[in-house]
Amino acid sequence: MPPATSTAKAEFPWWLAAALALALAAALFIASSDLYAQVFATVAKGIGITVFVTVVAFALASVIGLGVALMGLSSSRLLRQIARFYVEIIRGVPILVLLFWIAFAGAPAFVAAWNALTAPLQSAGYLGELLVRDVSLLWRAIMALTIGYSAFISEVFRAGIQSVEKGQIEAAKALGLTRAQRFRLIVFPQAIRTILPPLGNDFVAMVKDSSLVSVLGVADITQMGKVYAAGSFRFFETYSIVAYIYLILTVGLSLALRALERRLRRQHQE
Repeated sequence: MPPATSTAKAEFPWWLAAALALALAAALFIASSDLYAQVFATVAKGIGITVFVTVVAFALASVIGLGVALMGLSSSRLLRQIARFYVEIIRGVPILVLLFWIAFAGAPAFVAAWNALTAPLQSAGYLGELLVRDVSLLWRAIMALTIGYSAFISEVFRAGIQSVEKGQIEAAKALGLTRAQRFRLIVFPQAIRTILPPLGNDFVAMVKDSSLVSVLGVADITQMGKVYAAGSFRFFETYSIVAYIYLILTVGLSLALRALERRLRRQHQE
């Protein structure tokens, strides 16, 4: 029986060719149709907000997730239990429910706490009273996505860090490296190869979940589509365009992340 040579490597990505052909055909159709061109121009105004929400929320979620992961791997039992509590509770709440809670319960609670803590400064005239309406719905949505995804990202970081062989960490200890130096020079550079694929998947997932911010009236792609469809009753055309734009974003990101993974894999093999 002949060996299974690089069939998978040599296999032509017909699915990608079909997807590109459909995307090109759709683009030509949109350009040639006044109606679809108008819908596209309207919905595309929300791309900037979608990208902004996704990038900012993912960056914040990654920072918080890394912190929670390090707490979970700490030698302190208290820190480990706090990290596990945070991860299990946050992961158990649907993103949409968390979005509503942060927007309409968490934000008012934060404003009340802030005003209570800064009451002396407000009385002295150094600070003005913070109102709930001062906290924009955009940032409430960003914080909800940040908190929701930080729990999932922390597990990605934890698994990646634990994948590093303990023997290398012990060798670094023997060389006299501090805990921070071991993490920066030994652990993280190796863990990132394990972390990157699932982290990229979470980023693509956040692009799609960012559509949930439309329930708060944030002017992202989905919200722009909802507004246009409600005013024109062109639901088929509008939501077809919305789906098309999200597909372009997510498939494009997925391909870019796969290319980055292959590049890192080749560098590691060399």
